[in-house]
Amino acid sequence: MKKAILLCFLVTLLPGLFSMAQQISPSPDQIQKLTAQWDGERFPDGRPKVPEALLQRLEKVSMEEAWGYLRNKGYHNQYENEWIMIHDNRVMTGRALTAQYMPLRQDVNDLVKDIGKQEGRVQAGGTNSWPIDALQEGDIYVADGYGKIVDGTLIGDNLGNAIYAKSKKGVIFYGSVRDMAGLSAIEGFNGWVKGHDPSYIQQMMLTTINYPVRIGRAIVLPGDAVLANKYGVIFIPSFLLADLVINAEFIMLRDQFGIQRLKEGKYSAGEIDTKWNETIVKDFLDWVNKKTDLPMSREELNLFLKDRNW
Repeated sequence: MKKAILLCFLVTLLPGLFSMAQQISPSPDQIQKLTAQWDGERFPDGRPKVPEALLQRLEKVSMEEAWGYLRNKGYHNQYENEWIMIHDNRVMTGRALTAQYMPLRQDVNDLVKDIGKQEGRVQAGGTNSWPIDALQEGDIYVADGYGKIVDGTLIGDNLGNAIYAKSKKGVIFYGSVRDMAGLSAIEGFNGWVKGHDPSYIQQMMLTTINYPVRIGRAIVLPGDAVLANKYGVIFIPSFLLADLVINAEFIMLRDQFGIQRLKEGKYSAGEIDTKWNETIVKDFLDWVNKKTDLPMSREELNLFLKDRNW
């Protein structure tokens, strides 16, 4: 059934993606079909609105834990690395708002502007302001700038300030920015980019907003949860976020317990680094029950442990 829904979506939507015959952004109904496995709250534009509380917990999840979980679920194309960061000591999580840019072709760009005018989009300035106008608080602006650096600068500090004012987050660009000094001065703003250059954006055009985009080796859907840190960026399907977070939190607890017991000399490395026997499992559960700083609620942990195969 889910495959049939996705096939129907692709048949009806993707021709519009390449011909630009109908719309800059999918309709809310089309985005809901694209992200049909998400059954929670949504933005008015149709994107999944994953809870802020989960995004805050995601900040503590390591890239390896998130990547390992997704690969076990069959999602192998969600990670991209080798970024230039504006602030490399910070972690950013949020919800993806996607945009795609292409090399300028004037007839197509004229069509994009005409469609944008019909949709009521701002006509003053460049079309690269349109994704910014669509941002909601908690969004991360994720753009495919096809890796262009010179004359491929999607924003400078003016647009950076506009992005932060609307989203309280930052950007992930498979492309470049200008005025790194000005962007770095925006309190709370951060960015993961492929380069920076003093040039202005030229010979590029916006083609779509909130369609699936490619960011290096990763595919990103509108509303995906984003985890970005100095080790890379990972894009998490919205419907997998809650399970990913608690699995990662459990692994962190398990590792914390194992390291503590190894330091105490209570168990050997071989005993800890394999499937635990009943004695270690009982010891771990006793240890967990005494902890007062769990990353998840006690109810969430108890529910998770019911199905745990040690």
